[in-house]
Amino acid sequence: MYESRIAASPLTVTAIAGFPPEIDALAVRNLSSHGLLRAAWYRGDGKQAGRTLVIRRGSAADGAVIAAIPTASFGPAIARARKVAGSYWPFRSPLLAPDCSALELAQALDHPAARRALGPAWRIGPARSDDATISLLIEAAQMARIRVLSRPAGTSWVIDLDPAAPKGNARSSVARKLRSGWRKLEALGTPHWRHVRGDQWTADVLAELGQIEADSWIARTTDGGGAKFLTADHRAMWQAILSDPVLAQMLSATILMLGERPVAFSFDLDDGPVRYAIAGSHAEDLKHCYIGKTTNYRAMDNAIAAGQHLFDTGAGDSGYKREMGAVPGYDLADLLFVRSRLAAQVLARVWGTVLPPQATAHG
Repeated sequence: MYESRIAASPLTVTAIAGFPPEIDALAVRNLSSHGLLRAAWYRGDGKQAGRTLVIRRGSAADGAVIAAIPTASFGPAIARARKVAGSYWPFRSPLLAPDCSALELAQALDHPAARRALGPAWRIGPARSDDATISLLIEAAQMARIRVLSRPAGTSWVIDLDPAAPKGNARSSVARKLRSGWRKLEALGTPHWRHVRGDQWTADVLAELGQIEADSWIARTTDGGGAKFLTADHRAMWQAILSDPVLAQMLSATILMLGERPVAFSFDLDDGPVRYAIAGSHAEDLKHCYIGKTTNYRAMDNAIAAGQHLFDTGAGDSGYKREMGAVPGYDLADLLFVRSRLAAQVLARVWGTVLPPQATAHG
């Protein structure tokens, strides 16, 4: 039955160097409605040699694109492994058209072009465990005799931005603390807010975010782990992403200024009804003014004003997220797709569980 269905629906499977325009076309109509998954998002700073597997229903000349899997190299070159490209947070994912079927995708993954493009193993992580695209991809991979290994990658905490939703004690005891901190700031200078989005993004703005990170705890770590704007390379990556006007409009910064000095920021992405918290930092010498907490709440208020319905604060909770009203939203997984049964058994010892076959839910 598998082969007959394939013959009835011929596909063209092509490996394309880099991140082609087909990605942007799918981003506006993909199965999971993730508009951020555009070519510039996958490309980043462009330093890694990207490769995109493009799957069309019909001919290469006029066939409808039903899937795109943008990848970059992963691990030692000798292993020929790949990973789905893109910034680590909020997630990594390929793109599937809403009418892409598991059978078609399985056929494409078993095609010689896909075997060459994706290599013997390829990674998607972090991936949303509740994502329709990921579910369909796992089903198709298993149909194509590819083993899927999974390990936990945390739980994301989300805040319901509906005005009627509980917001912890953010508007009571915390509010008093924030007012106290603001008065301390006023004693030091003139605190005020800047909001950046769209064509307001400039190299100078990214440099200001880098200055805040240089004044934060991040700069004291050995490798600057967690920094997004600290170095010229960090800023170049985001500058490349922001060169896409669609992504520039989706990305925003809430910046707390003390006079002319930037002292705290929240860097976020609005995708559909969701605001994702990408990064945030604050000057260490002003932490007694609660500037980090103040900026977090300001970003949440901005999200409400912008009409967003959910604030996704990411994995992990040190207490402040619950204080803001966050609850566990969904689990994240780190997935490894392995063609060889023997290699999957070996890798499972260090990577995670081999997922059992899914019940077929897509025809």
